[in-house]
Amino acid sequence: MKQIIVIMLTIVIATSLFAGDFIELVESIPIETTLDNDDIRNTSEVWIGMINSAKKTLDFGEFYISHKKGDVLEPVLAAIYDAADRGVKVRFIVDGNMYKTYPETADELNKHVNIDVRVYRLNEITGGVLHAKYFIADNKKIFMGSQNFDWRALEHIHELGIGIENKKLVSFYKELFELDWSLSAEDADTNTLLSNIVFSDDIKKYEMKIADLGKVSLIPTASNPRIIYHKGNWDETQLVRLIDSAEENIRIQLLSYSPLSKKHLYETLDLALRKAAARGVKVEMILSDWNFYSPRIDYIKSLHAIPNIDIKFSTIPEASEGYIAYARVEHCKFMVIDDKEFWLGTSNWSKSYFYNGRNLGVIVENIKLAKKISQIFAKSWNSDYCHLVDLEKVYQRKETGE
Repeated sequence: MKQIIVIMLTIVIATSLFAGDFIELVESIPIETTLDNDDIRNTSEVWIGMINSAKKTLDFGEFYISHKKGDVLEPVLAAIYDAADRGVKVRFIVDGNMYKTYPETADELNKHVNIDVRVYRLNEITGGVLHAKYFIADNKKIFMGSQNFDWRALEHIHELGIGIENKKLVSFYKELFELDWSLSAEDADTNTLLSNIVFSDDIKKYEMKIADLGKVSLIPTASNPRIIYHKGNWDETQLVRLIDSAEENIRIQLLSYSPLSKKHLYETLDLALRKAAARGVKVEMILSDWNFYSPRIDYIKSLHAIPNIDIKFSTIPEASEGYIAYARVEHCKFMVIDDKEFWLGTSNWSKSYFYNGRNLGVIVENIKLAKKISQIFAKSWNSDYCHLVDLEKVYQRKETGE
């Protein structure tokens, strides 16, 4: 009996010491592949749990919503409807361009009591898209990552996201959600809203203490510069800082990488990687096979040719059920530095994502978590799905759409 009491007291003490601080990696694995990690929860489980935990508010910023009857997204949507029915105020922002392709589920959600959906025509404001993929529960929990609000992102695409509970950190992202919510109103005076933004050059930083991880340092990141409050937290600035800080190795996993922007070179990240390699840092990068076209492939080959830089293309095999449009692809977006810290976000690496669109990310400094992401990278890198770039090969553009 005494032993049971001691154990119970230990649990209570641990909970009180670390209450409100939580962080976990979240993955989606294409079915019929060997990429699964048993110690990382899958996206749908985390989404449903977080939605079910909401007591007052759920705020979603999503590129689009894609659902078909009976798919794996259906239980997630059911959880959202249940939340609204129990009085939770639910808000969705979806991108205006993608809404034209996927209006049905957004419109259905908007009809439901306690659910409001706004269409964000960011292209008319800053020339980009709402490319972020995140949601906030009760102003204290956030999920963000490469996962779109799409049934395919739950079972046919390789994704990595992160769930965090920390009210101070989440306030950074909530402030951006509220700005986007205002800008996406049908009667929004966008010029006035933009002119009223008070910018600062400071870098917002936060710390948490987690029982099994120790100290976790966090820097939230976002794009683009016209619609973020803290300039020091801009994705591009922080990515360059991380690359410049690397001493031993850099591991990057992305859907796409392109130093070319509308016939002009976007060299910021490319030069940072080349400089890192020149000072002896080992750079490894995994890209999807959606990059097989000129001139993008030519720039990727030129980077791969640099000493200390190795790039592999990932090809996820077709599912046994047959071809699925916009699926079976490498879609993670992360970078690990020296197995000590990492950036995980929603942005692909080309200029428009940083300068025109809305994206979110987070930099996490914690050796245990960084090493775990390096293990995820290694699992892909060493798999049968990844192959080194062949400088002599003429790559054929892959069919990806309908």
